[in-house]
Amino acid sequence: MRILVADPIADEGVALLRSAGAQVDVRTGLSPADFQACLPEYDALIVRSETQVTAEALEAASHLQVVGRAGVGVDNIDVDAATKRGVIVVNAPTSNIVAAAEHTMALMLSLARHIPQANAALKAGEWARKRFIGTELRGKTLGIIGLGKVGTEVARRANAFEMRILAHDPFVSQDLAQRLNVELRELDDLLKEADFITVHVPKIPGTKALIGAPELAKVKPTLRIINAARGGVVDEQALYDAVEEGRVAGAAVDTFSVEPALNNILLKSDRIITTPHLGASTEEAQANVAVEVAEEVLAVLRGAPARHGINAPMVLPEALKVLAPFVDVGRTIGKVATQLAEGQLETILISYAGEIAEHDTIFLKAAVIQGLLEPVSEERVNVVNANMIASQRGMAIAEKKETASQVYRSLLTVTLTTTAGKTTVAGTSVLGQVHIVGIDDYHLDVRAGEGNMLIIENLDNPGLIGKVGTIAGRNDVNISFMEVGRLGRRDRAMMAVGLDEPMPEQAIEEMLTIPGFERIRQVTL
Repeated sequence: MRILVADPIADEGVALLRSAGAQVDVRTGLSPADFQACLPEYDALIVRSETQVTAEALEAASHLQVVGRAGVGVDNIDVDAATKRGVIVVNAPTSNIVAAAEHTMALMLSLARHIPQANAALKAGEWARKRFIGTELRGKTLGIIGLGKVGTEVARRANAFEMRILAHDPFVSQDLAQRLNVELRELDDLLKEADFITVHVPKIPGTKALIGAPELAKVKPTLRIINAARGGVVDEQALYDAVEEGRVAGAAVDTFSVEPALNNILLKSDRIITTPHLGASTEEAQANVAVEVAEEVLAVLRGAPARHGINAPMVLPEALKVLAPFVDVGRTIGKVATQLAEGQLETILISYAGEIAEHDTIFLKAAVIQGLLEPVSEERVNVVNANMIASQRGMAIAEKKETASQVYRSLLTVTLTTTAGKTTVAGTSVLGQVHIVGIDDYHLDVRAGEGNMLIIENLDNPGLIGKVGTIAGRNDVNISFMEVGRLGRRDRAMMAVGLDEPMPEQAIEEMLTIPGFERIRQVTL
């Protein structure tokens, strides 16, 4: 795994990547041309907000599997272009939640008590107590626009200050609002009632200039507004005008539409507190963000579901616990099935039984497709592009779910129908290890690790197992395990023979000359 870290992240994240065996190059401050030129060397990319991951850059990144954003927003990443190229985009949205909420409260208190202005006046030799009479938070109405993770933490802290809390968020349940001691309001009502407003929404087309001149015309002249979310959510010119004209009492802004914001109009007002995007700038948050994005990137590179995929389905923690071990199962049974099947592929059936069938199985489907194609194609398959690649290849895939499983807690099965017949491989996970538990009509229990395996179909005659060992020894091939399944006594049988080295073709041909051996196929795991 080769990983490029293009913007500074905490050492803890880099250390985690290297401890996982990745080759990590920290190359910050690259010019756009140098950045694009070096991308083909890497499997993964980690950025913050400085590096622009454009469609052109992604086009050049021929081996790139994942882009990790060490933070919440992905404004600097062309997510659509990444999706088209099958590149997963992940972020680290949980690690700086507390830092962002605390910074919001710090800005609110600074606004209420004029702390930056009073500090500047005193250092300039002015003892101006009367000029900086403030207001208390207790008893004031706080309007929170966006009751997501950060907004929720702000609400919890505002409750400790005995504030009345209103919130506008169409996707929050009444039950959650009640538990947070929050009253849900339409945006217009919130604007009219609030003494303080703080915004905590992502920057998307629907939230651009969410608070603009029309909205600011509805508020109290005593309103104080805070934006520590994303630049551009509050119209900067409209906010400046409203503050300078006395229609808004003050504002505190940590994020800007263009950063660095050295020439932003908001810096010209003494009644607007500004900080240079410090919401996540705590030692704890920086370390947590670096570790979280490193974990997400490693998960994608290992083929596991990412918890915070921007262009991939979200996996809830309880589902991740169930599904994660079966990603390797899906990839393994797909790989084995492809190598066992003969003839032209017609249809694919993926069956989910037991606990895994109760969840969204798109990750497992992608893993099976990846396994099917890996022995025959260099295409990179992941949850983002699995359906597209399957469609391009004309792969007719059906899925079946059964919440009950007779033997195993969960069972994943792939059946390939070809012009030569059907091939079925079933697998499960035991203590985090992949076990192949069925091939066609035979019940086996093979722990599938790395190496090679012979799948031998034979008659259940005495002495055949010994002959396999004899021929393997003669060819200096070490057998790591042998598992036998049979349809009945002295009936047809199957041997799964694990090998430390590949079995030479002439040795396989020799086995097939022995009466009782009917079919032998070598599989690379």
